[in-house]
Amino acid sequence: MAAYLDLGSWDLACSSNNIGHHTDLNGLDRLIVRRGQAFTINLCLRSGEYEPGKHSLSLIAETGPQPSEESCTRAVFCVSDEADETRWSATVSSPSSGWLALTISAAPDAPIGRYSLTLDQSGYKVSLGEFLMLFNPWCPRDAVYMADEEALKEYVLSQDGIIFRGSYKYPIGSAWEFGQYETGILDACLRILEVNPKCLRNPPEDCAARSNPVYVTRVISAMVNSNDQDYGVLTGKWKEPFDDGVSPMSWRGSVEILQDWHQSGCRAVRYGQCWVFAAVACSVARALGIPCRVITNYLSAHDTNQNLVIERYIDEKGQPINRTRDSIWNYHCWVESWMNRPDLPAGYDGWQASDSTPQERSENVFCCGPVPLKAIKEGQLNTKYDAPFVFAEVNADVKTFMKRPDGTTKEVISSAFVGQHISTKSVGSDQREDITHLYKYPEGSEEERESFKRAEHLIKLQQDKEVGLDVKIKVSSSMKKGCDFDVFAVVKNKTASDKKCRLVFASRAASYSGILGNDCGYKDLLNVELPPEGERSVPLRLNYSKYCNSLTEDNLIRLVALLVDRGNGDMILAVRNIVLENPEIKIRVLGEPKMNRKLAAEITVHNPLPVPLTGCCFKVEGANLTGGKTITEKLPSTVEAGQEAKVKVYFTPSHWGLRKLVVDFDSDKLCHVQGYRNVIIGK
Repeated sequence: MAAYLDLGSWDLACSSNNIGHHTDLNGLDRLIVRRGQAFTINLCLRSGEYEPGKHSLSLIAETGPQPSEESCTRAVFCVSDEADETRWSATVSSPSSGWLALTISAAPDAPIGRYSLTLDQSGYKVSLGEFLMLFNPWCPRDAVYMADEEALKEYVLSQDGIIFRGSYKYPIGSAWEFGQYETGILDACLRILEVNPKCLRNPPEDCAARSNPVYVTRVISAMVNSNDQDYGVLTGKWKEPFDDGVSPMSWRGSVEILQDWHQSGCRAVRYGQCWVFAAVACSVARALGIPCRVITNYLSAHDTNQNLVIERYIDEKGQPINRTRDSIWNYHCWVESWMNRPDLPAGYDGWQASDSTPQERSENVFCCGPVPLKAIKEGQLNTKYDAPFVFAEVNADVKTFMKRPDGTTKEVISSAFVGQHISTKSVGSDQREDITHLYKYPEGSEEERESFKRAEHLIKLQQDKEVGLDVKIKVSSSMKKGCDFDVFAVVKNKTASDKKCRLVFASRAASYSGILGNDCGYKDLLNVELPPEGERSVPLRLNYSKYCNSLTEDNLIRLVALLVDRGNGDMILAVRNIVLENPEIKIRVLGEPKMNRKLAAEITVHNPLPVPLTGCCFKVEGANLTGGKTITEKLPSTVEAGQEAKVKVYFTPSHWGLRKLVVDFDSDKLCHVQGYRNVIIGK
């Protein structure tokens, strides 16, 4: 007859296990472990002692609705003398009289998710409880293993970061609270997996596939947007008004978005744009244990017909005509996730690009990636997933055509280019790291030409036409919102002959995605004369009174200079986006920052506009600083021109270490002014 241990109680040792598995920021009230790494639970015996030859112990770990050993969603393993780090295993020890310690190792390729754990004594089964299991980038056998400890701190553990926006000549870093360890966020992320269409269609198959970070990343890409009429997290919108939701510019972190989605029964949150989609995807990936970072591609192409060419049309005044769906965004954000790619030939491990912003369908779903950066750089467009689309975002050629009144078109010579200053936050600092070299070879290099040949990007291999005229746009050193300033079209005659030209110099408000608004200033010079090798600088005055009511929330103005050679009809086009600077938010922390000690921060912003501000409001948040909530402070009175808006906010840090206090200022005429302050919290 089998002998049974007389169990009285058991302890999952959540505190020590979670700390050892880098999951303690999720809390210590439940067991959260990472696959491929041992954890220990303690059994209390009411009587007797464990005897190896006498007692037979095994464990059952199960996940999903129909767990099975064939699908690796059910593991049955005996307690043995030695642990096996390649599969589920367990060992036993008796640390003290009356106690039994079971050390359990999960397989490094086990599916992530919610698990139940059962102790089996020759058919006598006892449920020991539930635990959550995540990917393990600290485990060399895990597909997401990352050897660099500082990189792990940045791409897995860090709950805040910097997302770059602005323009490629003027990158602006904005703080973002990823908040992947805030209360309820891990449950929201697991819920995303549980309500994705693949899981709803075939739960056992989907749960088994969660062993693969490629699969999980693809699910995240699809589920962060709601375009497939599923339970997606965010609805995208790229034009005002946002009255039935929240302006994408208002978000300062992922926490409120994921909490709202989860608590509303998986109803899509309104609204997001590319950096919001990317930031939320980054939060979900990090929460599940996949190293992830947000990147920004300046002058990002959206190639709808997959010919690697962005075709755009203008009228005789240089103004765009919408004839194709192709576009160039001032910038576009997506994420990179770190993982092995055993589904591909050797050499494609490492950073993989994926994109949650709904642009084009992939396998009939609005998602994109993951695709290895190496495949993009080498022009290997047959590589899974969606390599042609990402390749075009950073490498597409740009062709501009003028449509004449009679309906005919003529190509315009333009120096337009895409894929500039691809950027991400540096490891361990808020500085911008340029990672363009991970996507592209140096321009004009032999490696670049070979990459274009593999991608059959023939247009990029052709030489540009030599022309005798040139036009460039130069700007003032300071372009602050609320001020008047000049921009300049610099035209040059590169020939030995006199040139007579027409110059059209125009400016219009624009959104970062390329949607144009109202005129901000215009000049049409019919007779510009340039002597041989001559150069002329033509100013265009941009007055606050003209642009103030035209600007979008992006603070962006698009400048266009069209130069027409009256002798031979050549047309040369220059386009440049400028971003008007908002005032700086000043943040002063009062007192010594310590964990669980109430702190105050004094926050001020200067009104740079020549008019008063009404409806002034500060919003403040920070991972492990404001308890996953947003602190809102409204000013009761107007702020006159040249005066300061000032508030004092109070918060209590819940964890020690480096944290970011993120601030947003809003008013009727000065919207979404952003600022942040790094705060080192002591123990």
